Amino acid sequence: MKKVVQFIFLLIIVLCSSIYNATAQTPKDSVIQLYGVVMTADSLRAVPAASVVVVGKGRGTITNGFGVFSIAVLKGDKISFSSVGFKEKTITIPSNLTENQYSVIQLLVDDTAYLPATIIKAKPTREQFERDFANTRVDDDAYEIARQNTEESKLRALMATLPADGREAINFQFRQQAVKYYYAGQIPPQNILNPLAWADFIKAWKRGDFKRKK
Repeated sequence: MKKVVQFIFLLIIVLCSSIYNATAQTPKDSVIQLYGVVMTADSLRAVPAASVVVVGKGRGTITNGFGVFSIAVLKGDKISFSSVGFKEKTITIPSNLTENQYSVIQLLVDDTAYLPATIIKAKPTREQFERDFANTRVDDDAYEIARQNTEESKLRALMATLPADGREAINFQFRQQAVKYYYAGQIPPQNILNPLAWADFIKAWKRGDFKRKK
């Protein structure tokens, strides 16, 4: 029984020590309220929607319409300021602060992007321009692509070459079974004397449906 009591006592001491160490590593007085304003370096104009990010912590905020921001950080944190069109700037929160507030006025410098030069040259002659203009291929727009995909000849070619999928095959089988059950015990009608069937046959003959496929 004494060994059990000693073990529990040692466990409590270890837990208290770990809690104390964790508290000592991140004391409450290390939390700093960082606030300030982000402005342009040349004209001192406010930079709205600028990103204020704590590096390596996955936390941050953005400035309001007047460039003002406020965020809770720790002593020693690195703060990154960035915005489109400006160079990124990083500062470090001092570790020897005595107060729990820290204000900054961060100036951002314009970031100039240099694009490669574009030289426009005229065609040597009018004949060459007309030849290149007439032979230049223009990609089809969505309307032209839709028109080509719905042409009767293309649809007929697809019907003749593409195999039936599972739904078409099972529907064809069901239709055959329905016809078989419908005329069970009697002779199915013959369309040899049906004028409508002969008209469809003549139209198919003129279209070339019965020609040998190469």
